[in-house]
Amino acid sequence: MNIASVRLEGNVFLAPMAGVTDFPFRLLCREMGCALAFTEMVSAKGMLLAPPGNRAARELLLTSPQEGPVALQLFGREPQAMAEAARRLAGDGRFCLVDLNMGCPAPKIACSGEGSGLLREPELAVRVAEAVVRASPVPVTVKLRTGWDGDSLVYEDLGRRLQDAGVSALTLHARTRRQFYAGRADWDAIARLKRAVSIPVIGNGDVTCLQDARRMMEQTGCDAAMIGRAAMGNPWVFAGREPSPRERVEGALRHARMLMAFKGEAVAMREMRGHVACYVRGLHGAARIRERVNAASTYAQLRQCLSGAP
Repeated sequence: MNIASVRLEGNVFLAPMAGVTDFPFRLLCREMGCALAFTEMVSAKGMLLAPPGNRAARELLLTSPQEGPVALQLFGREPQAMAEAARRLAGDGRFCLVDLNMGCPAPKIACSGEGSGLLREPELAVRVAEAVVRASPVPVTVKLRTGWDGDSLVYEDLGRRLQDAGVSALTLHARTRRQFYAGRADWDAIARLKRAVSIPVIGNGDVTCLQDARRMMEQTGCDAAMIGRAAMGNPWVFAGREPSPRERVEGALRHARMLMAFKGEAVAMREMRGHVACYVRGLHGAARIRERVNAASTYAQLRQCLSGAP
């Protein structure tokens, strides 16, 4: 499929997830067939204020040609800051798209009027999009939810207005902010948004496997599907297959080595605790493995923790 001038090899994407979709994880998913990945959420204002060479900023923005197309996901509520961040960060060819986050439900983000908080201020959301479209050297997309709650569903009208503002594609997580990740995603809302706009629509919510992705596209008419939490500890989801227990363990160890090369051993071992919990989910003795991994501070200890797994 195409998003404006960006040609993609497939239509199943990796959702942006804070603390998850860093460079190593995106590369693992790409190897399994992911057609497009997104960075973790990047604060436009924070990035503009970061000192030159800031390590956290550098890690958030690191990409490699090996991982294929990558979109930069920005969040914020100030049109000028969002536009300037897009201009600076997407001007060197690393990112094929700039994606605006209007869907994050985390209280720290949403209650500050950013992420899904913008759904309560549609006029501001449109001004943010207009400013970024004017400034960005690459096409701009938006990820949003259906509304703040069930009494304020704004996605159809806002989707049309974002299209008019020059946005090249929309991703709809078919839940309200109030739902967070609970309940069932409303795939009918994805179908309604697809009918309301002429730009590509990417569906998100309750896609746990390739079969779900295909079913969503058939049922709603959306152009692509996005996999989020189901990919955690399971990059094989993009290949449409179930890994063996041994593959899960070896995959976790490879992930750890990649993360260690990227962020150093101490940071990598802390971050791998959450990843390993996902890799071993459903395996015999998973609870015991998680308990031991939570105490591991070196790669050697992590490897020892996983040595007894199936």
